[in-house]
Amino acid sequence: MKILVLECEDWEQRAFVARLAEHDVFCAPGPLDALPAGVHADAQALCPFVRSRVTASALARWPALRLVSTRSTGFDHIDLAACDARGIVVCNVPDYGDRTVAEHTFALLLAVSRRLVEAVESTRRGAFAAEGLRGFDLAGRTMGIIGAGRIGRRVIAIARGFGMEALACDPAPDAAIARASGFAYVGLDDLLARADVVSLHAPGGESTRGMIGRAQLARMKPGAVLINTARGDLVDVSALADALNAGRLRGAGLDVLPNEPLLRDEAEIFRAGEAAQAHAADLRGLLASHVLLQMPNVVVTPHIAYNTADAMARIVEATAENVRAFARGAPRNVVRA
Repeated sequence: MKILVLECEDWEQRAFVARLAEHDVFCAPGPLDALPAGVHADAQALCPFVRSRVTASALARWPALRLVSTRSTGFDHIDLAACDARGIVVCNVPDYGDRTVAEHTFALLLAVSRRLVEAVESTRRGAFAAEGLRGFDLAGRTMGIIGAGRIGRRVIAIARGFGMEALACDPAPDAAIARASGFAYVGLDDLLARADVVSLHAPGGESTRGMIGRAQLARMKPGAVLINTARGDLVDVSALADALNAGRLRGAGLDVLPNEPLLRDEAEIFRAGEAAQAHAADLRGLLASHVLLQMPNVVVTPHIAYNTADAMARIVEATAENVRAFARGAPRNVVRA
């Protein structure tokens, strides 16, 4: 097959070419919308990453396409219905970064709880003093996990190691796992009211968009912390900024925001096309994101929870195996519309 790998670094290109030597592999450094029209139009397999929006109109550029193998666990950047209509198989990498993302969850939480960003900035200015930098312990507090899948359960294990109580809300509770891991399933309202830290690990999509809005933030325990390493659009960022500004929440740690393409390049607002039209409706959220970026009790990282050398190597290996399995006629890690 002819395979096109998007958002590909040099080391990834070398790795994919070596692992897929029986195929023709072509790599592009940018996302799908940065690829000139007509380039590699005969590709049969596409391996995008999260910045590439695989829409119906984008798919039309590749009439021979048979496989989309995303190098991510999430697949809300892919129009599954459009792929299904074309008979295109969609695969993902379901378990490359469970520990990786869970560890970053606690990197954010510790940065908020111990005011690390403020402390580092203070010492770099030469102010080697503790005033105004008092944090809080994690031990003895309650962590609420929204989405107790693979990553959520890893977060629970780490929380238990810190001496925290763990609660979880999930549409498919597993009592045996809860007993073995020492946590309890509760409803969303109960979790929000009881948790000192609320950590989001739900998938993206229409069913979860805005799941943490004004009503949910108002139900959260006063002084709680919100952590999001899942998807930016799970949270109404305007409502979050208001809750933080009012002092209702103690802080937030965010690896994802709902307007990441615009945060990377705000000139996208003025460009023609369907993406620009969609962006025009995002200006309020973009402004709220900028407000959050400036708040001293908010720590924002640029969607890097997955980004360790170990996890990236696992992504390459799993994606290459997805392609090989498809070529053998036995697709694996198939995502259904």
